[in-house]
Amino acid sequence: MSIFDKIDKTRIPRHVAIIMDGNGRWAKQRGMIRSFGHENGVPTVHNITEVANDLGIEFLTLYTFSTENWNRPQMEVDALMHLVVTSIEKETPELIAKNVRLTAIGDLERMPQYARERLQKCIADTAHCTGMEVCLALSYSSRWELVEAVKHIATEVSEGKMSIHDIDDATISSHLLTAHMPDPDLLIRTAGDLRISNYLLWQIAYSELYFTPVLWPDFGKDDFLEAIVEYQRRERRYGMTSEQVTNDKEQN
Repeated sequence: MSIFDKIDKTRIPRHVAIIMDGNGRWAKQRGMIRSFGHENGVPTVHNITEVANDLGIEFLTLYTFSTENWNRPQMEVDALMHLVVTSIEKETPELIAKNVRLTAIGDLERMPQYARERLQKCIADTAHCTGMEVCLALSYSSRWELVEAVKHIATEVSEGKMSIHDIDDATISSHLLTAHMPDPDLLIRTAGDLRISNYLLWQIAYSELYFTPVLWPDFGKDDFLEAIVEYQRRERRYGMTSEQVTNDKEQN
């Protein structure tokens, strides 16, 4: 039996988020510069997008470039910006052919103008697609996103559009960049580090977390499917007991 056959097609996560880590270490192990690792991580993005779409996952969010990454050496930053947009442009025709929509979240105004404009064109070119959404977290950090959400809420309160007493969890969620998505069911991090790195902190409150030592360029379709199998082994309780979860399932 293949790994694909082990998956319960009735329990596919709607939203999978991934921290694509390990490109630099992969390159270093081969005596190459970091950009070599980023280049070799691009085929992995293609492969994982393909298998996620085949599984029927609705949203795939990829941590592509954080706000903290702007502090990296300028040569690496420039190489990453160029790689991101050229890779997206190359993939766009296939995304359209497979009815996959491209979106992006983050402080995109910080991106070089050429990169931002080319990214926005690819997003516009796939806007009509109605299948899986691939969301790139670019120039993104969760703390930045939350600060921006608080600013918008504060403005609405000051303008009398909202009462401070109306603010609740749903208010925060509706002011985040991911407001149109369900929260991630599963968060995958490659390359072995056991941290979240300022990624979707509000949204992953009840996500299942999956860590693998496999470096991103080596993370294949079977590795992704193993993560889905592990997700399906787990019981999502959302603060309830196992008995409550079982009773709730039986009643529904």
